[in-house]
Amino acid sequence: MAYDLTRLGQWASLPFFGDHWPGIQRHLAAETRTILPSEEKRFVALEQLQPKDTRVVILGQDPYPTPGHANGLAFSVTSNVALPRSLRNIFREMDDDLGAVPKTGDLTHWAAQGVLLLNTSLSVPAGNAGAHARLGWAHLTRDVLNAVSRHDCAFLLWGKHAQSFRPAIHEGKHLIIETAHPSPLSARRGFFGSRPYSRVNAWLQTRGEPPIDWVKLPN
Repeated sequence: MAYDLTRLGQWASLPFFGDHWPGIQRHLAAETRTILPSEEKRFVALEQLQPKDTRVVILGQDPYPTPGHANGLAFSVTSNVALPRSLRNIFREMDDDLGAVPKTGDLTHWAAQGVLLLNTSLSVPAGNAGAHARLGWAHLTRDVLNAVSRHDCAFLLWGKHAQSFRPAIHEGKHLIIETAHPSPLSARRGFFGSRPYSRVNAWLQTRGEPPIDWVKLPN
């Protein structure tokens, strides 16, 4: 069954869905391998947050290739899953920055507050990280950044891969934080000590917007 684009709201009008999605969809349908995340979770990041409501963008690469981990949001895992190494480093920096971290790796509460957790590839064969990196998903990433950056927004570009998409961001009064990726191989090269969470919140508050509760939703 074809994915129902009406679930995406305004995102459905992006050029990607007319120009590139049909070919990707055919490729995915022909795959004999298990593809992650499951089809109903593939566009969760866009389903949960419309362009006008996006206040912060965090770019990941591709979904976790371990079955049961990916939940459709970049860097996020289902609540019963042990933290992957990059997410452990994300939380370590948060603890240093804010003095607290979420109880689980499920970052759905970030999305509920306007944080778009977007992978630059929305599919991956189980156990084969990066295998769909050249499938055409990058066109969607550029379209999303183009749409979101028509209003001022905070962008966390962690690592050279995410930073390669900066040309898709319109000029504006954005907050753009570029650091090393939080992976174990690079976190010590500039991710640790970057304090992105407090910097984003300070920027939002100067604009008269409520800060992101990175740790948990208010009671």
